[in-house]
Amino acid sequence: MKKAIIGLLVLGALVIYSVAIRHERPQLSAPQSLTTNNSSATSNANSTTTSGSGTPPSNMSSGSNMGMSNGQYKDGSYTGTVADAYYGSVQVQASISGGKITDVTFLQYPNTHSESVYINQQAMPYLKQEAIKAQNANVDIVSGATFTSQAFIQSLTSALSQAS
Repeated sequence: MKKAIIGLLVLGALVIYSVAIRHERPQLSAPQSLTTNNSSATSNANSTTTSGSGTPPSNMSSGSNMGMSNGQYKDGSYTGTVADAYYGSVQVQASISGGKITDVTFLQYPNTHSESVYINQQAMPYLKQEAIKAQNANVDIVSGATFTSQAFIQSLTSALSQAS
């Protein structure tokens, strides 16, 4: 009888703990402003930086076709390839004006699970802002949104290669 009561107490504690953990959300703060300065300095176009490891993801290509911030892109809108982000697909469209990236629009992103929606609402503005600031696809991977970040880089790289 004691074992059954102890077992029920342990099981109840685990259920309460799992419910509490499920409702916790990572505390990512949104950027103060999405206004960007298109004349920002460039980042190195030949390397992709990831949070922590400093090496490009194995499925990402890097190279000089990602462009520089001195207006080397052809004006227009360019749609990148659809990239797998594990929980869904990411596809972006880059808008180029005056030879520079002026906007990045998400055409597809993981949005079928509430956790994916929450994470991507936090990560997508950062990715967009950093790409416009860097004027290329070399953006830092957002912690907690690694798959979305990698897929964003892949799709944007594809779009910018068309604009080169």
